[in-house]
Amino acid sequence: MTTPFFQMTDINKSYWMGDEWQQVLRNVSLTIEKGEFLSILGPSGSGKSTLMNIIGCLDTPTKGEYILDGRRVDDLDEDQLSAIRNKEIGFIFQSFQLLKRQNALSNVELPLIYAGMGQQQRRERAEEMLCRVGLSEKLYHMPNQLSGGQQQRVAIARALATNPAILLADEPTGALDQKTGKQVMELFHALNNEGHTIIMITHDVSIAAHASRIVRLLDGELSEGVKEDA
Repeated sequence: MTTPFFQMTDINKSYWMGDEWQQVLRNVSLTIEKGEFLSILGPSGSGKSTLMNIIGCLDTPTKGEYILDGRRVDDLDEDQLSAIRNKEIGFIFQSFQLLKRQNALSNVELPLIYAGMGQQQRRERAEEMLCRVGLSEKLYHMPNQLSGGQQQRVAIARALATNPAILLADEPTGALDQKTGKQVMELFHALNNEGHTIIMITHDVSIAAHASRIVRLLDGELSEGVKEDA
């Protein structure tokens, strides 16, 4: 029996709010195989952001076990967690989170600097990733010179730069119009077909439907969704 690439078992998360504990996640169990395209679907306040932060090793559960590629995450120290965040998980956010005073190329180079890659190598890698997402002619454009869809493509190129095992996308089309959002989802399909494991968090049923599997999060509890044929 093979070990799942990603496995969460009975994950709980509580925060101290005011004068009481508030439980945000309740016994969340989730298994993902390498190369899957999974959507976590839920409304605002369902616990999606908290779950995303735990998946991305930005936060730790109050209870439960999280195993990523054979390693129990809560046994890792901060340096090991930082290495996972930098090299093994590519983050894609709704708000793009590009550095406004840096051009597209420099934005994509950023995680490679943290990874300790040399200047020439990281420049070549950043150029390669921007070409991969269709921005070969926008290398030196600043974020304010790019459309929303182009900015999201820069963010995707940045997420791909370190060749991560997982792409973790939080509402990746939330700031885009319908046509541009569709183009971004087509890019996700292409990346998934190349073998990237994609975990996408969204409140939008039509966006979630692009994934090969859907799970639903409501009031901190997870259930397997039913994927309807288009």
